Amino acid sequence: MSVKIDETLTVECETGNYHTFCPISCVSWLYQKIEDSFFLVVGTKTCGYFLQNALGVMIFAEPRYAMAELEEGDISAQLNDYEGLKKLCIRIRKDRDPSVIIWIGTCTTEIIKMDLEGMAPKLEWEIGIPILVARANGLDYAFTQGEDTVLAAMAHRCPEPEFSFHQRKETIQNFFTFHSRKKEELVEYANHPSLVLFGSLPSNVASQLNLELKRQSIKVSGWLPAQKYTDLPSLGDGVYVCGVNPFLSRTATTLIRREKCQLIGAPFPIGPDGTRAWIEKICPVFGIEPQGLEEREERIWESLKDYLNLVRGKSVFFMGDNLLEVSLARFLIRCGMIVHEIGIPYMDKRYQAAELSLLQDTCMKMCVPIPRIVEKPDNSNQIRRIRE
Repeated sequence: MSVKIDETLTVECETGNYHTFCPISCVSWLYQKIEDSFFLVVGTKTCGYFLQNALGVMIFAEPRYAMAELEEGDISAQLNDYEGLKKLCIRIRKDRDPSVIIWIGTCTTEIIKMDLEGMAPKLEWEIGIPILVARANGLDYAFTQGEDTVLAAMAHRCPEPEFSFHQRKETIQNFFTFHSRKKEELVEYANHPSLVLFGSLPSNVASQLNLELKRQSIKVSGWLPAQKYTDLPSLGDGVYVCGVNPFLSRTATTLIRREKCQLIGAPFPIGPDGTRAWIEKICPVFGIEPQGLEEREERIWESLKDYLNLVRGKSVFFMGDNLLEVSLARFLIRCGMIVHEIGIPYMDKRYQAAELSLLQDTCMKMCVPIPRIVEKPDNSNQIRRIRE
């Protein structure tokens, strides 16, 4: 099957198996990002072994996650799942006192139809701590989509804006009128609706993106996820949202359909070229003309000159396992590398439309052919193509 994106870009589809980690591995970075959270993975001993080996956290580090192991009695519906989870959550509250407990459902909970969504509200009311349910299991295409599931669940708990955009606009205009008597007294942010960014990034990278937008007079109202669950951003009608990772299509859909937000379709801020294109897509939405991006991008490329000389002219072949492949390929092509094929487990062509367009533009700029994109690639066929 072949799906046309443009005259020069096609996405082929094979029928290979998914070769990727289990999505419950998202716990490894999310529990560190959301500092007042606790993750409870509900699954079998196999899930516990995977977490133990994949995360490799020292016992003295006291990570904020645990494993609720299902026994044979749980799977055959002979035990009371609710009472078992209640005891665990009460112990978590006593030992760790988190602001939120996130239940991660695994393949087993899906197969036995364990009603986590039904138990969570009742238990939340009993113990007085918010409980979110995210089904991050092996039925997903890639391990990164575990984060997508968690953020989509968390979006439902974000507060609504305290007042409408029109009221906020009037308040800001009054603020501007009061402070614009002298040119030096003007505030540094432009008058624009709320902007919320979604996607988990290291704190220093998130701060850097905030600063890049601040240079364009754009204020970031919040992040999903926030470092503290209690600091979740307000979402609702009139709020604009923009993603920073290519694997968050479920979260984007939730924000649009359930929370009534406006999605800014942009490439992803991976590499200097992607970050510039990302900012250039955000600015016009708020009526702002981006300033100094071209010069800033050139300075960053210049600082990377020694590394670019090492990779220029070399080739790379993406077999695909994390949904970041298109963005990484585009960045490496801009670095001067030759990308023969982009394998990707799954691609939401609407959510990645801007990234695909930037890939085309980058190939034209670098005077190289557009690499073939293969969705759900068959590894045997890929190895044959690598040898060829």
